[in-house]
Amino acid sequence: MPEETTHIVACPTCKKVLRWTVENEFRPFCSERCQLIDFGAWVDEKHTIPGEQSFDDRDSSSSDD
Repeated sequence: MPEETTHIVACPTCKKVLRWTVENEFRPFCSERCQLIDFGAWVDEKHTIPGEQSFDDRDSSSSDD
């Protein structure tokens, strides 16, 4: 049976060093708290993916009266 390699990574939010294992359900984050902080940053558009926007948010809210 092959030996399982354990990777050591830093939490993207708090930089705490942790093992990347199946048992860590929040990986690559160290905790649910850090995972939610990161999610909130995406929602607030503090994190973005470079590239051209494929749609205009204003177009999706228009209504036909």
